[in-house]
Amino acid sequence: MNNTESLPAQFSLFENEDPSSAEAASAVSPLGKFSNYVVYVDESGDHGMQTLDANYPVFVLAFCIFHKRYYCEKVVPALEKFKFNHFGHDLVVLHEHEIRKEKGAFNFFQSRQHQQGFLNELTEIIETSNFILVSCVIDKAALKDKGGTIPNPYHLALGFCLETLYEFLQEKNQDGAMTHVLVECRGKKEDNELELEFRRMCDGENRLGISLPFNIIFADKKVNSAGLQLADLVARPIGMSVLRPMQENRAFDVLKKKFFCSGGRENVGEGFENWGLKIYPPESEKPR
Repeated sequence: MNNTESLPAQFSLFENEDPSSAEAASAVSPLGKFSNYVVYVDESGDHGMQTLDANYPVFVLAFCIFHKRYYCEKVVPALEKFKFNHFGHDLVVLHEHEIRKEKGAFNFFQSRQHQQGFLNELTEIIETSNFILVSCVIDKAALKDKGGTIPNPYHLALGFCLETLYEFLQEKNQDGAMTHVLVECRGKKEDNELELEFRRMCDGENRLGISLPFNIIFADKKVNSAGLQLADLVARPIGMSVLRPMQENRAFDVLKKKFFCSGGRENVGEGFENWGLKIYPPESEKPR
């Protein structure tokens, strides 16, 4: 082609961006049509409102935001090495539920000490990996008690997370480029409803009243994506931190420093409530 020089140099971001810290990445405009960030999404709990699980009456949506170069060069290799060390291959897909219940590929622990070592290493990968966390926890019992027409908990959480994602991208000067949001497939009907709601919000039906430059990508549950696996691992600890705040929650203690917060990256671990982490309905309507 003779016009290649006029095409956006998208891959230059992997040469010109410092991957050392996703949180501290400078607000440099992307060189191509895609932003320098990618978002992986997972959920915890059932978003249905017909029946409530007495043991887990919440729905959690978690957005894990990664700087692309950092993700490629640091996060993916760390998770691959972890899998080779423990399984001898890298085709195992990490699922929080299966790990917690010791099911399938995770029914291999020779002792409690072996299990604890596995969990400690996995926690260390999450702790040392730089990513930004945006999440919403829907208290389904409180939502039901509000009366009236009950909105879809997934759609409620999605709206908050997309709006906050946009604010983060504005901070990084990335709001003029396309950012991909990757979610796991849940079923044809559910996926169609989610895509419709996602595109409705991106077309301007959101709290900000603007078009949002996001595109949703659906991935098969068996896909071996490091980002989707990490999103799966963080969602439930967030829910448990809200459901049982006095219970020891080592995983959430690690995640506190990942949340998008009001004080900037210099104040990680503080000021994330009602900012990077929203609980709905709130106990009291505090201004943001």
